Amino acid sequence: MSSRLSRTALRPAAIVSLAAALALTGCASGAAAPADEAAAARTVTVDDNHGSIDVPVAPERVVALDNTTFQTLSDWGVTLVAAPKPLMYDLWPSLSGGDEVLDVGLHREPDIEAVVASKPDLIVGGYRFRDIYAQLKDIQPATIETSPRDGEDHTAELKRQTAILGQVFDKNDEAAQLSADLDAAIADAKKAYDPSQTVMGLIASGGKIAYAAPGEGRGVGTLFPTLGLTPALDRAAEDASHGDDISVEAIAAANPEWLFVLDRDAMFGENGYVAARELVENSEALKNVPAVQKNQIVYLDAGFYLDEGIQAYTKLYRSAAEAFAS
Repeated sequence: MSSRLSRTALRPAAIVSLAAALALTGCASGAAAPADEAAAARTVTVDDNHGSIDVPVAPERVVALDNTTFQTLSDWGVTLVAAPKPLMYDLWPSLSGGDEVLDVGLHREPDIEAVVASKPDLIVGGYRFRDIYAQLKDIQPATIETSPRDGEDHTAELKRQTAILGQVFDKNDEAAQLSADLDAAIADAKKAYDPSQTVMGLIASGGKIAYAAPGEGRGVGTLFPTLGLTPALDRAAEDASHGDDISVEAIAAANPEWLFVLDRDAMFGENGYVAARELVENSEALKNVPAVQKNQIVYLDAGFYLDEGIQAYTKLYRSAAEAFAS
């Protein structure tokens, strides 16, 4: 076997062979676990995105690929053996670690070998990495996917995900508190919102402004059904992830009282980056829009696009509540 396998996907047979070889190597180099330690090992049955699955409780060797779980895992003190480091930037240093945490890379070209070499007890897959689910299951049958599912109530999905993670990592009380915090933030935002005021969601990326459809547009779209917001413009999404093409003149014609803006590029800061705030507030065409005139614009946190977990949405709803109440 060459010293470096391809970063592209391995065939299932190769994955199994490599995983078995690494497992045998591990057994040969270390002593067997004490009997009382093995007896103390616990498992729990959870219902993830694919059905019921038995997984270890508080596993020691965890690979996490789903960024919507990162903040929760970080807050709970979980350490990882492998992670998609380019997706993390400096948001979760306790998870990305140093050289001891293997780098799986980005979802477009995941390093499957790094997952195998990390010898995980549990893999938290899904979201950006959902296309390699079958390969991950070949490496470690205890692979779960908990990211919010399309077509389901988003708030309920965030709470379901958190409850599953609470079961797996023996943090049920902490999971319940996260869900309660989300519910409270939503209730406060609903109470503060005046339905006579129209709202529009926008997504800024690549120096351009795109339209985030109510209920579908990434990040900000979920605000509309969750809070009962009145759309300034209501049309179905063509590209829910990146937003739909829209002119600043069309935004101005919709005359929104409020704007909620996701800046997809805020964490990257590459050459030529133009901040969402600059795109919106320096636009001549938008200067007479009520949202701009009254400074009724809520910009999502810079790290939101890389997070998208329950804490990020809780903070978004709290921001909405504060803005509506001001």
